[in-house]
Amino acid sequence: MKILALCTGNPERLAGKSYKTGIFKHAVNGAVMIDAEGLVGDAICNRKHHGGVDQAVYIEGSLTLDWWSRELGRPHEPGTFGENMVISDLDNRDVAVGDRFTSGPLILEVTSCRMPCATFAARMNDRQFVKRYTVAARPGIYCRVIRGGVAEAGTPVEHQPFSGEKVTMPELMKTFGRQLSEADRARYLAAPIHYKLRAILEVSP
Repeated sequence: MKILALCTGNPERLAGKSYKTGIFKHAVNGAVMIDAEGLVGDAICNRKHHGGVDQAVYIEGSLTLDWWSRELGRPHEPGTFGENMVISDLDNRDVAVGDRFTSGPLILEVTSCRMPCATFAARMNDRQFVKRYTVAARPGIYCRVIRGGVAEAGTPVEHQPFSGEKVTMPELMKTFGRQLSEADRARYLAAPIHYKLRAILEVSP
């Protein structure tokens, strides 16, 4: 595996919308510094729902993006889904909470899956895209930064699976907002899951 692209964006206004968004990402030439908040210089406009230490870096696997290109009948440039990083030979469905991606000094740890929103649908110019993305069950991957550093396209990446019980990205998307069994709640809490979801699970009956 290797980093195929690193993508950042500037605040831009969606057609027909009154707000600005950072979802328009484009591949960067050269090295990028990644710290606890993500790629330095990347725009995060709605910090209530995006960004933060447990959504610092958003990853898409190249195999998943290739699937989407076939599904939608058109190729997509890196950053089309708003991702910060594209990793080669990676299928999002094979990733679980707690998995780590290491590239040089950089260590990223998976915390949660990407849930589609109206801004994403508007970006894709498809009102049905939230449903389509959900049904596809190939959600993008959010990570926290365990160790920051400089990253660059072409750098090798090592995927280290979580040693505990798995909570995969498709499962997390399927159960998002739903009540879990006690066994599943315990399994989720045993993984290094996103702090917001952890807070919800810890107070669930």
